[in-house]
Amino acid sequence: MAEKRMTYKIQDLGPVGEVHVADEVVAIIAGLAATEVDGVASMAGNITYDLVSKLGMKTLSKGVKVNISGDVITVDLSLNIKYGKNILETSKTVQEKVKSSIETMTGLEVSEVNINIASVDMENEKGK
Repeated sequence: MAEKRMTYKIQDLGPVGEVHVADEVVAIIAGLAATEVDGVASMAGNITYDLVSKLGMKTLSKGVKVNISGDVITVDLSLNIKYGKNILETSKTVQEKVKSSIETMTGLEVSEVNINIASVDMENEKGK
């Protein structure tokens, strides 16, 4: 069964029409912004996502939960952090970048960007 996508009106152009954005689009913006921050190894998925991605149906919104209420957005991110990086500084940078990216691209206000550190990526430490 396909998951129902939610869309939200971000602009009403009167007689010309309306502009809507899907919650999945907001989640993709958040995921891309978060992974651009130094210190973020990857987005954390869940078992369902991991199974689906192994079947070749990848999504850029892995580890992102978006709640849009009116014109205010709340984002929850699950991240895998790189070993040796300061979790607080990295999280703050992710929060700022995600908030800025969503607000710039959609015009909607981001009230919260909540960070969950799911794991520490030790990949680069194995060879040392």
